[in-house]
Amino acid sequence: MPSSIKVPALGESITEAIIANWLQPVGARVEVDQPLVELETDKVTVEIPSPVAGIITRHAAEKGATVHVGDVIGEVDESGSNNPEGSKPGANDPNGTDTGGLTGSPASNTQKEETAAKQDAVKQAAKQDASPIPTPAVPSARAEAARSGVDLDSVEGTGRGGRILKEDVQRAAQPAQAQPAKQSPAPPAPAQQAPRAPGAALPAKPAAAATPGQEEIVAMSPLRRRVAERLVQAQTNAAILTTFNEVDMTNIYKLRAAYKQSFVDKHGVKLGFMSFFVKAAVSALKAFPAVNGEIRGDNIVYKHFWDIGVAVGGGKGLVVPVVRGADALSFAEVEKEIGRLGTRARDNKLTLDELSGGTFTISNGGVYGSMLSTPILNPPQSGILGLHNIVERPVAINGAVEIRPIMYLALSYDHRLVDGREAVQFLVHIKDRIEAPERLMLEV
Repeated sequence: MPSSIKVPALGESITEAIIANWLQPVGARVEVDQPLVELETDKVTVEIPSPVAGIITRHAAEKGATVHVGDVIGEVDESGSNNPEGSKPGANDPNGTDTGGLTGSPASNTQKEETAAKQDAVKQAAKQDASPIPTPAVPSARAEAARSGVDLDSVEGTGRGGRILKEDVQRAAQPAQAQPAKQSPAPPAPAQQAPRAPGAALPAKPAAAATPGQEEIVAMSPLRRRVAERLVQAQTNAAILTTFNEVDMTNIYKLRAAYKQSFVDKHGVKLGFMSFFVKAAVSALKAFPAVNGEIRGDNIVYKHFWDIGVAVGGGKGLVVPVVRGADALSFAEVEKEIGRLGTRARDNKLTLDELSGGTFTISNGGVYGSMLSTPILNPPQSGILGLHNIVERPVAINGAVEIRPIMYLALSYDHRLVDGREAVQFLVHIKDRIEAPERLMLEV
């Protein structure tokens, strides 16, 4: 009896995915837990294993199709897994000759017939798929088709993998009479041009229409679509305000230079800037707990744990893996965890657990050369710290001008929960700990 390949639960708030790739074709023999298909969600790419050992009899969804949790996307025939060697032609004949069942024991002949019947059933199931493969279309296209009464099967998709976009449905919904008939254009009548007054500007030329090949329409990936939704959600549902400050990185530079090699020799990892900011953020969150909280309905949730999200550029875009229990980690442990998560992000191997549940986020745009920015909240969090590039600038130190490595800091926060005074003091708290890093070690 065939076993269904279903889309499993993919994590909180994730209801759909895209078939990124079928790892095994129809007719392939697979083992239990062998990866069959890759699903691309808005956060990660996951592999779906085989529920049983057997032969894949059908793919119910093509590569690029949108599927939902619980959908059946294929089948594995478990009966096809028991294919003894003796079923091969000539296997029961000592001379290796296919006797066609005329010689040999009745048991072997029966076994051959049963095996041949099973193989025919598997082949027939692979050829005759009772459920048609759904037309690949983005959710907005399906909604537009339902509104305008367009049959998706008659629409040609222009998205990635042939997926149907909303624009494709809108074009198909245009009535035939709206399309201009192709006629030979009549020769234009000579226009009577009025004489141009001296000094008058020349008339503007009409903008040239885009020629084929100048535009490319590509469907949003689930990750990009989800990022877009969350950014709009953050802007709509929160009162985001940003406060700025600058920090002198001189003492961090000196500390790293003094202990750089010994730190690597002892811990096997480099001492970077991010561990200092993670520890400084934890210290500030403890001093100003509202920045570590969230609004949940009509309630405020104060969190007495400090799981810091660190935004990194992954193989498929920006992701925010979470450093769990950052308050209990040493500098070396923070650096190791950030390095581990960064590697998994670049390899697209982050799990949903590694991406969920952060209480505060740090985003370092400085690695890309950003001088200043206003980071957007990562809902439902109430604060995000933006780091920027370090630039040597002239600053006044005790009445003298010195060249110091300076970084701009930005704190975006939800003004519904965090007051401006708290936000400013929070950022000053981080500035003080970075400029005097010994305070982080002594926790003062």
